[in-house]
Amino acid sequence: MPDLPQYSLFIAGQWRAGSQGQTLQSVSPATGEAWARFDCASPDDVSDAVSAAQAALDAPAWRDMSQTARGKLLYRLADLVAEKAEHLGRIETTDSGKLAAETRAQTGYVADYYRYYAGLADKIEGAVLPIDKPDMHVFTQRLPIGVVAAIVPWNAQMFLAATKLAPALAAGCAVVLKASEIAPAPMLEFARLIEQAGFPPGVVSVLTGDAENCAIPLTCHPGVDRIAFTGGPDAARHVVRNSAENFAVTTLELGGKSPILVFEDADLDAAANGLIAGNFGASGQSCVAGTRGLVQRPVYDALVAAIIDKCRNLVVGDPHDPATHLGPLCTMAQVEKIETTLAKAVSQGARIAFGGSRAGGDSAHYFQPTLVLADGPGVETLTVEMFGPVMTLIPFDTEEEAIQLANDSDFGLGSGVFTQNVARAHRVSRRIRSGITWVNTYRAISPMAPFGGFNQSGYGREAGQEAILDYTRTKTTWIDTSEDPMANPFVMR
Repeated sequence: MPDLPQYSLFIAGQWRAGSQGQTLQSVSPATGEAWARFDCASPDDVSDAVSAAQAALDAPAWRDMSQTARGKLLYRLADLVAEKAEHLGRIETTDSGKLAAETRAQTGYVADYYRYYAGLADKIEGAVLPIDKPDMHVFTQRLPIGVVAAIVPWNAQMFLAATKLAPALAAGCAVVLKASEIAPAPMLEFARLIEQAGFPPGVVSVLTGDAENCAIPLTCHPGVDRIAFTGGPDAARHVVRNSAENFAVTTLELGGKSPILVFEDADLDAAANGLIAGNFGASGQSCVAGTRGLVQRPVYDALVAAIIDKCRNLVVGDPHDPATHLGPLCTMAQVEKIETTLAKAVSQGARIAFGGSRAGGDSAHYFQPTLVLADGPGVETLTVEMFGPVMTLIPFDTEEEAIQLANDSDFGLGSGVFTQNVARAHRVSRRIRSGITWVNTYRAISPMAPFGGFNQSGYGREAGQEAILDYTRTKTTWIDTSEDPMANPFVMR
């Protein structure tokens, strides 16, 4: 395979092959053909990356760098990300099948996450405490938490890496970034920008590989102080168990079955677009996909008709083609899971109003935008996260019923509310148990807005000002200013 691009591991500022010689091919979902290969990390490689991170934390180049200087490095990284957005987007589209229009735009916007935290780098402050002992001067400092294991999936990796790396680096941590073994090329390309930006060796290492040889050794490693994980609930349970080995502080951003509520007074065209954005954007491969559409009965039929009319104009095809709306799914396992789940839902009484099958042949990763209609909540498509372009609509009668249906889930990441009644928007959004609620829009992000979920959608928040504090530990310093210190050593001061 001499013509395939080769990606190595980035450890301690150097590119190197995996120590066990294991490699994997990366297959383009659009063509089904291998287009690149990459080295896989071994437990020894993981240990080397963590050791390099620990060494970087102790080395003057990073340890003694001022907070302002750290911010300037992040500004430089942001500029490089923006400059390389088209290149990184093209690599991500080839590797994962996501639309080129979105990967380019999202990568360009990701630069703002690095700029946001660059500006916060020298705003991390301690405090002088008004202590109740007049002969003591007591103050706090926010110090870097240490070595961070950042684990990201393939579906929005530039964004999800930024929500972890940007605050961690601004806080002065060192990071070992583990990319998914499915479509890892963008993260390995991104590592080149870390190098170009001028971060000291070991401050960021980028690995990829399987669970046994890479993810488990990383999350169990005694040198890891914090784990920032995005992925599925099953993998997260393993991460939490692994963190018992090192007591690492852990945050989890997991999946969802987000509800989108459409009330009878809603702008139906906006609601239809919101449901399409929430379900067919990124071909449904999004943790905030609004796959549970709850529609007030008086407008149910009209909204179904509007969605079907829009679906007829959606183009499924080459993700590099600007005319395409839905590209391929990243893996064949997703296609097969969708087919199994749809069959189960139909057997439970649901009906498929649009789509429902593969597009492009039995071996293709493409799936039609699919609309499922059900009379109530007891169908498989309302509980299983399929990670594909499938939405299910069910009717409701009252506001209270809508809220109950919205909260009838083990997940709680995103939600949407479409109504022109401002009081209702506030009332309903407050009662939905989700970390994010969009009103009269859907699937919007910002570096200033915290991102995270409730219930089995995880815990902790990414983005926003408070996220940077999660990468610090508070240190309290006491200074005795009296002239007769420790007068009685047997009595606590």
